[in-house]
Amino acid sequence: MRMDAAGPTSRARAIVDAHPWRIDRATSWNRTAEGAPLESKDSRSHPEGTMTRPELTTRIQQSLDETRILMLGTQVLMGFGFRMFFEEGYESLPRGTHFLMLVELSLLLLAVVLLITPGNYHRIVERGQDTPRLHRFVTRLLEGVVLPIIAALAILAFVAGEKVLGRAWGVTLGLGTAMVAFALLYGLEAADLWRKRNERRRTDMDDHHEARGQTELKDRIQHVLTEARVILPGVQALLGFQFTTVLMPAFEKLPASSRYVHLAALVMMTVSILFLLAPAAYHRMVEHGEDTERFHRFASRMILAATVTLALGLAGDFFIIVRKVTGSLGWALGATAVFLLCAYGLWFGFTLARRARDTPRPPASHPGRLHGVRG
Repeated sequence: MRMDAAGPTSRARAIVDAHPWRIDRATSWNRTAEGAPLESKDSRSHPEGTMTRPELTTRIQQSLDETRILMLGTQVLMGFGFRMFFEEGYESLPRGTHFLMLVELSLLLLAVVLLITPGNYHRIVERGQDTPRLHRFVTRLLEGVVLPIIAALAILAFVAGEKVLGRAWGVTLGLGTAMVAFALLYGLEAADLWRKRNERRRTDMDDHHEARGQTELKDRIQHVLTEARVILPGVQALLGFQFTTVLMPAFEKLPASSRYVHLAALVMMTVSILFLLAPAAYHRMVEHGEDTERFHRFASRMILAATVTLALGLAGDFFIIVRKVTGSLGWALGATAVFLLCAYGLWFGFTLARRARDTPRPPASHPGRLHGVRG
């Protein structure tokens, strides 16, 4: 009788030893549903490839701070990129340089769109939670966004050099700027990239074992405020350009329809900056500085709303610049449509599709039940 009583237990242990993945899958589902971190044999055997919750939160905060640094540099270039089309010296530049300046502005707008994307991804896809996937997404995006910034810097250097020293020196200055920027922003990093490639690959393999519990409220609020500060410089730069452009002599030479579009774009940018300022006022006046879930939801919605009107404001002035350079209404409308498709596609289309795909679905059978094991 003792052997019979011990028999089921022995058989159960044998099945568990032979199929440990069943236990892992059941434990993973149950602990994830409860909001607890995932653990597995692999994560315990590779401590160097895993991150604790505080480490992950710190890395994501650092990536958002780095995004803000890039935005601060890009917003200066973008503000100048818009303004120089209305300066008196613009007409004295060669026709080919006008189109090159348009390319430079397009590259900076692309960089701005990419730099704003992590905030929307964090709000929509991850719902404000810190995940290894978010960290990887921001890291890869920042690796690529530097390229259009380098190209825009090179074009600006060429324009300045051509104006002062002539075309030959302008080309030399532009190429030199591109080489130095590429060496500083990619070359130095590439020196250590091969050495760390295997380590990064191992980390990516173990990411699914990292902490996936609920991010603390204070950390989520810090992230959402940082994401607001990422967007704010771009809005600030364009809004300053829009107000000063109205007083420039070149503005009066624009077609009446372009002036109306500029005014509409100015209104959109004003609304965007109000959306971004609202969380600070709400936090002080309603919550008295306390961190609450209600404030986190409010700030998240304000950021998403700001990106809607921001895209319209950028598109309006981009339409004016393209029309001014090409002299074609059709080209201006087409370029503006492409920009809006790119901005809204990345900020909302891609993120909403990813969120829908990641919606959790319960398993067909109870995950805690082991097939072939009877209690």
